[in-house]
This record gives sequence, C-alpha cells and structure tokens, in this order.
Amino acid sequence: MIRCLIADDHPIVRSGLRALIQAQSDMAEPGEATTAAETLDRIRGDMWDLVILDINLPDASGIEVLRRIRHLRSTLPVLVLSVHSEEQFAMRALRAGASGYLNKQTASDELIDAIRRVLAGRRYVSTALAERLAAALDPAASDREPHEALSDREFQVLRLIGAGRTVSEIADSLSLSVKTVSTYRTRLLDKMGLRTTAELAAYAIRAGLVDTA
Repeated sequence: MIRCLIADDHPIVRSGLRALIQAQSDMAEPGEATTAAETLDRIRGDMWDLVILDINLPDASGIEVLRRIRHLRSTLPVLVLSVHSEEQFAMRALRAGASGYLNKQTASDELIDAIRRVLAGRRYVSTALAERLAAALDPAASDREPHEALSDREFQVLRLIGAGRTVSEIADSLSLSVKTVSTYRTRLLDKMGLRTTAELAAYAIRAGLVDTA
C-alpha cells in the first residue's frame, strides 16, 4: 500500500486530500502533520512513500522544510502544494528538490495523477510550467521577473516585507539579527532596482507573493 504524509495546517485541505487518497484501492490512510516540526518528526519516525507539503506552514516556509526533508530522506518524493500560482513559487520549489508542484485550486482534479507520476520517478508540472522551465534554460531569455533571481532567504525577506513586517519582526521570525535583515533589505533594493522598503512591499503584493489568508 502507498503511504502518504500530508503536511498542511488547514483542516479542510487535509480532509479533502485524505478523502481523495482513501478512495484509491492501493493507497493507505494518509498520515497528517500541521507544522514543520511535526512533519520532520513524522518523517524521522516512520517510512513514507510520498510527502504532500504545503508551501506555507506556521513555523517555517515550505522551502526550508523541503531542504530539511532532503537532508533526512534524500530520495523521498515531495509534492509541493500551494495556493500560489506556479509563476511565483514552482520553479523555486523544484530547484529546492520538489518532485512536483500542485496548485490547491486544481488539487482535486490532479492530485492522484500527480502522486502516481511522482512515485513513478517523474516530475509533475503543468504544461505552462514545463514551457517556463524550458525558457529558463535559454541564456538569452529576458522575461524573468526580478524576484526570480533572488536567493531563497532574500525571497523570504521580500515576502515578509510585503506582509508589512518590520525589520525587528522579520529578524525574530527568521531567527536572524536585525543587522542581517537590514543587509538583506539593502540587497533586495539593489537587485530589484527599487529605492524604498515601501516599494519592495508594493512589488511583493503586486506580484502575488504575499499570503492573503
């Protein structure tokens, strides 16, 4: 039987995913986790065939959790689930080691196909994302959004700025010093050709990088 671990902090989402999985005759009742810490504990304590990972968990970003999963179980397939469109997060998740990326709005239609494709050793991406990945390999391509060139930490700081967090709040959230966060902010302004923190926040909101829930 196929054993899946669902890592998502929304009960309704977990319930929906669980129902889809339990309807398959070759899939066992999935395990569940609601935080990054719980997800990692369950991965350490049991053997899973696949992890379905929300990109936003309450105590850590999905990208950070994905990297930790890769350290614990380097071959464990991880299917990243998100409310965000592919343009914002999919390529970053795939670069971090995800086996596939699925939008929550289409999960009910695509989840089982995505699980089976990933378990067969393939990546699960939409046609639109496949074309975007191919374009990214072209050194002459010039249509990349500015945030796509950011490091994962810079991207994380940008999202928190967009959410209205102060430098001190960001430092506490990421367990960094205020000076380090200020350095990241300066890098963001330079890399993105912006002048103020307000402009960074406006960009993050406009690009759909900020959680609205």
